[in-house]
Amino acid sequence: MDYLHAILLALVQGLSEFLPISSSAHLILLPRLLGWADQGLAFDVAVHVGTLAAVIAYFRHDVACLMCAWGESCVKRQLNPDAQLAWLVVLSTLPVAVCGLLFHDLIEDYLRSPLVIAAATIGFGLLLGLSDVRGRKIRTEDTLTATDALWIGLAQALALIPGTSRSGITMTAALALGLTRSAAARFSFLLSVPVILMAGGYESLQLLQQAEPVDWGAIMLGTVIAGVSAYLSIHFFMRLIEQVGMLPFVVYRLLLGVFLLLLFV
Repeated sequence: MDYLHAILLALVQGLSEFLPISSSAHLILLPRLLGWADQGLAFDVAVHVGTLAAVIAYFRHDVACLMCAWGESCVKRQLNPDAQLAWLVVLSTLPVAVCGLLFHDLIEDYLRSPLVIAAATIGFGLLLGLSDVRGRKIRTEDTLTATDALWIGLAQALALIPGTSRSGITMTAALALGLTRSAAARFSFLLSVPVILMAGGYESLQLLQQAEPVDWGAIMLGTVIAGVSAYLSIHFFMRLIEQVGMLPFVVYRLLLGVFLLLLFV
């Protein structure tokens, strides 16, 4: 794999994974637009590992507290606020896990086209903007209920459609439920941990069944760049989200969607 391709693809994955603009859409479109060969499954696994490491590193205290509280709740059958939030993360993850298992092949075969990506980019971008404008923005993630978590989880399942954006659709649902922008972003990022683990685990199982040689230099480079760029992306997004809102991302999605329609229709 060309190292320049590895650097650019890892940057795209790292910067877009946690922004509401759809990393999968960018990773599908970039090689097609530039005429590059497919980056391969091993590289996909590598950049997922990088972004997973980034979100765990950034929220390391939260993740540690949630995991400890969740484990304690399993033993003692008692819920404190951290344990409750951990169980809500689990509940929100179930819909995407089930839908991913049931519809993976259908999505791979029929929904990875530029037109589907364009439609999802525009449609869910408008929905993000509407939720940001109309949402009350008064709740924190500590006020979430099981019903709220289920709605966010069902929304997250829509992210299996390329162009939707997992972070974008979960923030959209959270904003619509009245969460503040920072609370919506934080819960979305915590949700990414089990989802990326599942995606990376599934890709790793597929990789074990392949006999293709692995370019370990490109793999290591991609992992590091995806991790560093994802960490910086989370850092600046969390610092700026209450001030800038979702409008810049909505505008970007609309422009990207229109560009794709003009290019491929």
